Amino acid sequence: QVQLVESGGGSVQPGGSLRLSCAASGRIFSIDPMGWYRQAPGKQRDLVASITSVGNTNYADSVKGRFSVSRDNAKNTVYLQMNSLKPEDTAVYYCNARLRESRWGAARDYWGQGTQVTVSS
Repeated sequence: QVQLVESGGGSVQPGGSLRLSCAASGRIFSIDPMGWYRQAPGKQRDLVASITSVGNTNYADSVKGRFSVSRDNAKNTVYLQMNSLKPEDTAVYYCNARLRESRWGAARDYWGQGTQVTVSS
């Protein structure tokens, strides 16, 4: 059974930093891409950042220049370094992995349980 386990959320003042981690475990052939989404109360879940297995990245306009996504393919882990945090970054952050369990299996999306990030003075 594939699992995504997140860590690193919490509360921080505006201008502060946090680093999120997400490790995938279980039967894994490939993960491409891997990334982060967020959902604020009353809003839809939106892409924050994603990264392919060869390191190509994609960011939401609202986080460009402040957030950085990276991954360790050997550990099936993705990271999100969040700097210069703003109150509007407050949300539940979800790890996402588009994963194949075997060479011939279909790719499907897996989600972490979510981790709360609160930016407030």
